[in-house]
Amino acid sequence: MFIVENYAMAVVLCFITMMCWGSWGNTQKLAAKTWRYELFYWDYVIGMLLFSLLIGFTLGSIGSEGRHFIDDLSQASWASIGSVLIGGVVFNASNILLSASVSLAGMSVAFPLGVGIALVLGVIVNYIGEPKGSALLLSIGVAFVVAAIICNGVASGRVAKSKGESADTHRKGILLAGCAGVLMSFFYRFVAAAMDLDNFEHPAEGMFTPYGALFVFSVGVFLSNFVFTTWAMRRPFVGEPVSYREYFAGSAGTHMVGVLGGAIWCLGTACSYIAAGKAGGAISYALGQGAPMIAAIWGVFIWKEFKGADRKTDLLLALMFILFIAGLSWIIAAGGN
Repeated sequence: MFIVENYAMAVVLCFITMMCWGSWGNTQKLAAKTWRYELFYWDYVIGMLLFSLLIGFTLGSIGSEGRHFIDDLSQASWASIGSVLIGGVVFNASNILLSASVSLAGMSVAFPLGVGIALVLGVIVNYIGEPKGSALLLSIGVAFVVAAIICNGVASGRVAKSKGESADTHRKGILLAGCAGVLMSFFYRFVAAAMDLDNFEHPAEGMFTPYGALFVFSVGVFLSNFVFTTWAMRRPFVGEPVSYREYFAGSAGTHMVGVLGGAIWCLGTACSYIAAGKAGGAISYALGQGAPMIAAIWGVFIWKEFKGADRKTDLLLALMFILFIAGLSWIIAAGGN
């Protein structure tokens, strides 16, 4: 299987993670023109599951080091399988809330707030589980990210007020993003606990390589979706209930947009899991969760979610980007110590 040989390559993969995790929301925005997010989300999950199989039978099955993808799945202990499945369930609950937040408050609000909270809490959880890297430098980086989140929250509030948007809708979007962030902070630890992060070349019996873990994780997301998304379809956060009949009536192009979104997210997650062997779980997770900066760029410059903002709001957004970049720089430095 493909294995990262050094920290520099691990950082490159983490940046790919950040790009993917911060960009998949664009597919939801595209589908939203004709498609409710609850229906989009089914395609997203299917895309994730299919891509996890694709990467397992390609990168997870080449080379002489590590374990072949099928061998990895067949030897895993029930404890490892259970831990990864729980990670998939926790992630799915959080991501559905995040998707709902995007539909209510926009990418440039939902991602920085929800994923930013997940970054802060997740770094703490993952570092306690596997203390790798400098705790001091990592803390400084996280502090910068927190400051960036605050700037984004203030800026989004100003824009919502100036546009006369419903205060209740905007408030609901922010609340959902916060709940999503808290839940999302825990999923990575369940997956990392089932992988032998210290030795991907000769992983311990019963534990997963990144490729087996990614597939089982995706299965957990898919199975839990029958509960979570069905509930969201019948009791939506906004709008009227939707049915499975509407889902199957969707066009092939619309379905493919959602599948692409799931594949993009899954590629980023694969890179994160692979990088964790050299960077450690906390560093790999933290760098990947720099995704809010990418999502904010899309929201600000492509989707024009802050169009018409005043000068003070523009300054807040500029400061947010500076703080995010500074935070990511400190996090990278933490992994090199």
